[in-house]
Amino acid sequence: MLTQPHSVVIDMGPNSKPITISTGRLARQADGAALLQCGNCYLLATVCASKEPRPGQSFFPLTVDYQEKFASAGRIPGSFFKREGKLSDYEVLISRLIDRALRPLFPEDYFCDVQVLVTLLSSDPEVMPDALACLAASAALAVSDVPVQEVISEVRIGRQNGEYLINPTRTQLQSCDMDFIIAATAKNMMMVEGEAKECQEEDLVKALELAHEAIRKQIAAQEDLRTQVGVTGKREYTKPYRNEALENKIAELGRAKMYEIAKSASAKHERSEAFSKLFDEVKEALGELPEEDQPLVGHYLGELQYYVVRDMMLDDRIRLDGRNLTTVRPLDMMVDVLPSPHGCALFTRGETQSLTTVTLGTPNDELLIETAATSDYVKFILHYNFPPFSTGETKPMRGPGRREVGHGNLAMRSLKQIMPGNEYPYTVRVVSDILESNGSSSMATVCAGSLALMDAGVPFAKHVSGVAMGLITRKDGKYAILTDILGDEDHLGDMDFKVTGTRDGICGVQMDIKIDGLSMDVMREALAQARDGRMHILDAMYATIPAAREEVKPHSPRMVKMFIEKEFIGAVIGPQGKVVQEIQKETGTTITIEEKNNMGEVSIFGTNKEGVDRAERWVKGIVAVPTVGDVYEATVKSIMPYGAFVEFLPGKQGLLHISEVSWKRLETLEGILREGDMVKVKLTGTDPKTGKFKLSRKVLLPKPEGQSRPEQGPADQQ
Repeated sequence: MLTQPHSVVIDMGPNSKPITISTGRLARQADGAALLQCGNCYLLATVCASKEPRPGQSFFPLTVDYQEKFASAGRIPGSFFKREGKLSDYEVLISRLIDRALRPLFPEDYFCDVQVLVTLLSSDPEVMPDALACLAASAALAVSDVPVQEVISEVRIGRQNGEYLINPTRTQLQSCDMDFIIAATAKNMMMVEGEAKECQEEDLVKALELAHEAIRKQIAAQEDLRTQVGVTGKREYTKPYRNEALENKIAELGRAKMYEIAKSASAKHERSEAFSKLFDEVKEALGELPEEDQPLVGHYLGELQYYVVRDMMLDDRIRLDGRNLTTVRPLDMMVDVLPSPHGCALFTRGETQSLTTVTLGTPNDELLIETAATSDYVKFILHYNFPPFSTGETKPMRGPGRREVGHGNLAMRSLKQIMPGNEYPYTVRVVSDILESNGSSSMATVCAGSLALMDAGVPFAKHVSGVAMGLITRKDGKYAILTDILGDEDHLGDMDFKVTGTRDGICGVQMDIKIDGLSMDVMREALAQARDGRMHILDAMYATIPAAREEVKPHSPRMVKMFIEKEFIGAVIGPQGKVVQEIQKETGTTITIEEKNNMGEVSIFGTNKEGVDRAERWVKGIVAVPTVGDVYEATVKSIMPYGAFVEFLPGKQGLLHISEVSWKRLETLEGILREGDMVKVKLTGTDPKTGKFKLSRKVLLPKPEGQSRPEQGPADQQ
């Protein structure tokens, strides 16, 4: 097995596999590299940073990529070129988990390019690599001289039958009712992402506390590894040029006017134009500046806006749009707003708006999600689109970015908790198009998705809503928790905390914290305030559509799912698929047949209800066992001198003897029955020797007076 000069082993407790982190042999030209091993799962993390920032650089350019090598699971990629290509959505989501945890650790004045790469080298079918990737990345940073301020780690916590599990296995996770990935330093929570089956706020707080205990073990191990390697300090870096006198002058010129604009309770674009005009006035008042000072004007004006707006919220308890701290923006929602989609809703909250549609499809429309370890088909898909016009901007349309993938995933995980199970026959695709955005567009997607699913007739048991919370803090201990934050409040705040759920509990959480020292008491207060906001929105949603439609819309596809005995699968398919192809052709439906749990699962899909019903009867006829005494609607297949052969169930024929057609004696069936006629018959028995079916029509007809019914007819003598 692969060994390296320096290593540490982390004991995660009796229910978790130990984790080994090592360094010193692999990727030695990187600034830092670490190999993480848990079971047969091996993750290699590397970090490289440029020595100097690029000229004119004004932000921190951090790139984080997580990629799985298919060779890690003994597989060849299924693409045309048979090699790994662009990151999948699954890999993008894990990259975001690492990025969101690491980014706050770097100094605010550090602008050098940093690239963190995490690669899955070996896969273990029971070990989930997403919760370990950030630990590997942090270990690579810990053994490097890249100037991060603290060591961090990440764990997954699940709850199975009331017991909390740290880094549960893939099998255990399937039966967990909570699934959260939590990142933290030794002192502070940094990031939370996950889902739950309507857990309570106190359950989430307990999960955070238990996860933090496990994270501290992993941080101690990284510090031990750093000591072994001999890293004693971090590199010096070029700090950006600053001019304190210019900063004070700008504050003197702009503070009062900026406060006035912030407190004017104006709309987003009006406020933006007012700030822009003020910026121009300040620049004009400053006059001609040295070349090195010119880029600083925008920076210091942004810093001034940051502190003025925050102080206004803390001291005046008033928000940029005039609301108090707990008020949700005005709500407006409608369903059934478009004629052709199978379900749709328009949800508006303040200046944020989502138009969401629902499409119902067949099992053939299921989405294949491939990772190195798994290939799974999913029946519930949610896509989130954020076009540039939603913020009044012009940008090239280049497909969904990482932000869109992340927001869509949060909404999908939240709504999935209330979706019907695998017994629901449809594949469901939800698409949220953001038409306006001023904060909380992912939460608008959750609300609009819930409304649209009910409008489509999906048996969605209860509404799910979401609200984005914010936090403003100051060194004097003062803080303000904000309900339903604006885009500017997200940018200027210390925490972005999204919570989704029903009236009965939490379904999804996404939290990013940018400050040190967030106490659990403040966390509890934020969760309680989020619950109040969620309930307010849910009341409005129930007033719009209180329950799902009892049936899908008339133009929606119809689908029926039925289960048949395993031995009948071949009969329904027929030789070379002839039977199922005939059913599909005659009824205009699409039929899929799968073997599941030792049974045959038959799904019938069609746009015409009559065709679906006919196909269902056809399949039921094939698998039906004829019962003596039952009456059947039969089709005449052929006429013989002694009677007619009729098909009374699909694939099942019997002789209707001439003596069983009528109470009158008949010499011929001419003029009475023709091929293709429909006739009701009763199954009166079977021949004990041949097993042939005995059918009668006359027993269903009124018996003429004075005529007795013969006990045995000529049919029994054939």
